[in-house]
Amino acid sequence: MTIGIVGLGYVGLPLAVEFAESGQRVVGIDTNQARVDQLRAGESYIEDIPSERLQAVASHIEATTRTSRLAQCDAIIIAVPTPLTANREPDLAPLIGAAQSVADALQPGQLVVLESTTYPGTTRERVLPILEETGLVAGRDFNLAFSPERVDPGNERYALHNTPKIIGGLTPECRTKAEAVYGLVCEQVVPVSTLEISEMAKLLENIFRSVNIALVNELARLADRMNIDIYEVIDAAATKPFGFMRFDPGPGMGGHCLPVDPFYLAWKAREYDLSTEFIELAGKVNQYMPYFCMDKIERALNDAHKPVRDSRVLLLGVSYKAGVGDIRESPALKIIQLLRKSGAEVRYHDPHVPELVEHDLRSVSLDDLDVDLVVIVTAHPSVDHEAIVERAPAVLDLRGSTRHLGATQL
Repeated sequence: MTIGIVGLGYVGLPLAVEFAESGQRVVGIDTNQARVDQLRAGESYIEDIPSERLQAVASHIEATTRTSRLAQCDAIIIAVPTPLTANREPDLAPLIGAAQSVADALQPGQLVVLESTTYPGTTRERVLPILEETGLVAGRDFNLAFSPERVDPGNERYALHNTPKIIGGLTPECRTKAEAVYGLVCEQVVPVSTLEISEMAKLLENIFRSVNIALVNELARLADRMNIDIYEVIDAAATKPFGFMRFDPGPGMGGHCLPVDPFYLAWKAREYDLSTEFIELAGKVNQYMPYFCMDKIERALNDAHKPVRDSRVLLLGVSYKAGVGDIRESPALKIIQLLRKSGAEVRYHDPHVPELVEHDLRSVSLDDLDVDLVVIVTAHPSVDHEAIVERAPAVLDLRGSTRHLGATQL
């Protein structure tokens, strides 16, 4: 079987490798020529896919920018970004462009699957009409399904093969075709009755996390005002063996999904004259956290009798999540902007992010801690935080990783 994958990022490349490892032929499409060149050279740019793993299946993967190659595929998976506009509304331009490319190459009998996270109705209302402009009819001449990605960068326990795969089809036959394809690489598939249910299920997963993170972040702000240790509160609550799930506060949400997906559903809800106030409020609470962290930084510097202006501040970790180099929507980027706006001299260290091109910064060595304040934004496991607390003049920990060392916490 030949599998076409449109978009070779955090979702598409792991898919390509998994299918190749199962013995399938893969045609990987990406508009970024540099990415294509790297893959052809056997170099992976995704941390979850070591270059050695990619090289082992290189003969099964054809990386190209030529969308016409999709005509040779039995199944085509669309895995492109679904970002927000500057006004926090869905930007479906990458998805529409990908769907048009698929339509240009669409052949009778093919299966088309959308994996990009989006609002319920996107597959049926936006992708389906584009594909049927070819004159082919979905459910009769070709098959159409939605199967949400569940990628968790850096997760060493759950990957594509052992994470249950939700699948919804335009028709029962479409779903069955998709189940057969994903059954090649997934240990468990979870069929649902409609496209919209599979689309909504992914949003529920992410909104669940967004709301609970917002709750604990708001409690952290209140606990700070009341001079209560929020981490000890959470430790105590987590001893309850039922009815409680632990979430820890932090500087805000990052990654592609959690800061973005709730706004997709909130935008769609307005079409039905419904305001999803609870969901939108969670988004606002989490978006505010970098500003709260900035307040904590100012207080930490004040305690050292220093103003923010001209102070040397080192951010420890700038990716959105520990153990990975993904900086998409990372709260560290906002904190850098706020610090610079206040006149601080900003440096950063991150073993997974060698440079921040847009901020004209490069990761610095930890050999010299000649700074006024170290701020732990992302607690990478490879960094010796205990040594940092011992050597640095002052440390503000936004992740609670150094509580036992007496460093100032979020």
